[in-house]
Amino acid sequence: MEPSLPFVLALIAAFSASLVWRVLGVLLATRIDPQGPLMRWFACVAYAMLAALVAGYFVLPGGALGATPIATRLAALAAAFAAYFLLGRRIALGVALGIAVFLAFEAASGRFML
Repeated sequence: MEPSLPFVLALIAAFSASLVWRVLGVLLATRIDPQGPLMRWFACVAYAMLAALVAGYFVLPGGALGATPIATRLAALAAAFAAYFLLGRRIALGVALGIAVFLAFEAASGRFML
């Protein structure tokens, strides 16, 4: 089966549109200072978007997490932050303590069986 002309033209157009931006990105990347103010601004915006996403999961979660009280979620978040900063900025310890506090609150309330 031979591909039709419109399909081949659409494929070439899509490839060309993508390729143009990739080539421009490669050419312009050598002129961008990774420590410059523009890149630092982009990094700040990216971190702010990630923080907003995580905060949204804590404040307005979906699924089974939405059935838990917000006080439980915020206590686990506070414990995770405290562990992270007090235990040498180790993400794994902060996450582990946050999960442990969350499960302990849920077990104490009778909603979760250990």
